[in-house]
Amino acid sequence: MNDGYTPMLTDLYELTMLQAYLDEGMADTAVFEFFVRALPPQRNFLMVAGIEQVVDYLATLRFRDDDLRWLGQTGRFHPVFLDWLRDFRFSGDVYAMREGTVFFPNEPILRVVAPLAQAQFVESRVINLLNFSCLIASKAARCVLAAPGKQLVDFGLRRAHGAEAGLLAARASYLAGFAGTATVLAGKHYGIPLFGTMAHSYIEAHEREAQAFSHFAASQPNNVTLLIDTYDTEAAAAKVVALAPELRRRGVSLGALRLDSGDLADHARRVRALLDQGGLPEVRIFASGSLDETRIAALLANGAPIDGFGVGTHLTTSADAPFLDSAYKLQAYAGKSRRKLSEGKATWPGEKQVYRVREENGLFRHDVVALSCEPPPSGHSMALLQPVMHQGRREPPLDPLNTLRQHAATELAQLPPELRQLTPAATPYPVQITSPLRALAHKLDQQAH
Repeated sequence: MNDGYTPMLTDLYELTMLQAYLDEGMADTAVFEFFVRALPPQRNFLMVAGIEQVVDYLATLRFRDDDLRWLGQTGRFHPVFLDWLRDFRFSGDVYAMREGTVFFPNEPILRVVAPLAQAQFVESRVINLLNFSCLIASKAARCVLAAPGKQLVDFGLRRAHGAEAGLLAARASYLAGFAGTATVLAGKHYGIPLFGTMAHSYIEAHEREAQAFSHFAASQPNNVTLLIDTYDTEAAAAKVVALAPELRRRGVSLGALRLDSGDLADHARRVRALLDQGGLPEVRIFASGSLDETRIAALLANGAPIDGFGVGTHLTTSADAPFLDSAYKLQAYAGKSRRKLSEGKATWPGEKQVYRVREENGLFRHDVVALSCEPPPSGHSMALLQPVMHQGRREPPLDPLNTLRQHAATELAQLPPELRQLTPAATPYPVQITSPLRALAHKLDQQAH
């Protein structure tokens, strides 16, 4: 993870712009904001994640001597600029939505206020971190909504697009409501509960399936989960039932049986019947294998007696919607609002705040995007962008991950019912743009033309 915080993990144009800004003496304060232009297909909302990683990156941003030597060898940068980079630090202010907060298109979830070079330079890594973590948290939240009360575990490391992606996906999915992960480093780094079973190869390496079950239970006697679909699923379940009295005498706690292939609903019914008939009603059934929120919802709607799900590839790659149309754009510089007018990519100018207006019962009613200088809307409203860094320092301390996880659960519970569905809502959630903000955009349009 350490290399993820080096300033060299950036696009070349961030550095070429920095040198040009230095040459031109452009050092006034800039305001940049991160937002998403549109929801991916089938999505009714997104969830904020990755703020902690952004803050860590900004707080530790600095060039090493070997970075500067290498940059000098490229021949692209002059010595004055390279010497200036030696003391380059982030000294600005950052405002962000709390991780676990639900958000919608055109709402800034992060605002950076800093000298132009600093605010500009961090663009690539900020987008990289927020885009991925928000994407996975949003996918995981859909799984949580599809399987209320069920145990969900991240199984996605081996299909993740790189080591950092696997680690951040474990964090984002736990934030959104998963019970834990199979990724060991996520347990060490973030304190996320770890879950694991066994591989088919473990079963195959033994001469007899029952022998494999017995040996594994002896090695891992606390809350054992056994994989039963290597050969014949129901036959394996029967072997577990026959083995159960011996395991009980040895003090082994048999927690669950895992299904990983075939008709999961049918196998789950047959295995459940075998367990119940064998006096093992407490043993749970855990399913995995190319699962996503849609398939989980279908299994549960079909009455499959499955108690938990391992979700891997489709979660960690957000397979049905593998990217967000996200952006980090200049909204003000040197005290003047700025607005991009590119076709299909126009931005709302100025430094902004997002307010959430709720019904009296706490359910979301609508959001308001306003200039930060505007008064808050009337009613039960809350400003969503709050300070997380001041003059380059973390301030105030960020909430622990488990506290953010509770916040995410509250956010999902307060979504209007139609937004909790896996299919698109008939009416998108309303996000209002205030009249002063629209007027500012119109004024800048007139000036541009």
